[in-house]
Amino acid sequence: MRHNKAVNHLGRKSGHRKALLANMASSLIIKKRINTTEAKAKALKPYVEPLVTKAKDDSTHSRRVVFSYLKDKEATAELFRTIAPKVADRPGGYLRILHTGFRQGDGGEMVLLEFVDFNEAALAAPKAEKKTTRRSRAKKAEAPKAEEAPAAEAPEAPAAEEAPAAE
Repeated sequence: MRHNKAVNHLGRKSGHRKALLANMASSLIIKKRINTTEAKAKALKPYVEPLVTKAKDDSTHSRRVVFSYLKDKEATAELFRTIAPKVADRPGGYLRILHTGFRQGDGGEMVLLEFVDFNEAALAAPKAEKKTTRRSRAKKAEAPKAEEAPAAEAPEAPAAEEAPAAE
């Protein structure tokens, strides 16, 4: 049983696992999306998201901390130069996991791991209206009635002002 075991060891020793996560994180940062297994993607997400948060503060210290995790100069520069400014207003949740199916050889669950703000297809698509509940519809129905009444009174007030001016 693996009660209270938070880290997925991915069937590797700690040094191999750290190298795997550093290499996958560098590839993800440079390419903006990668195809991998679900287990690796779920292990990589909590590894990369704090690095992106750290990259929002562009200081020498944060660059050195991020570099100690990534061990790749180009990926560190890309993270600070392009990714951090684009996600500056986002409070978290920089990555998205999309399930793509099963691997042919062993049936492993494959996913597409990508940065949320770098998916051009999703950004270009029109945003659908949010599905509302019954409660929120009742509140919206009351709001226009209150707005319509002042709008109906508004035309009467200028007409009353114009009449004395015309006399």
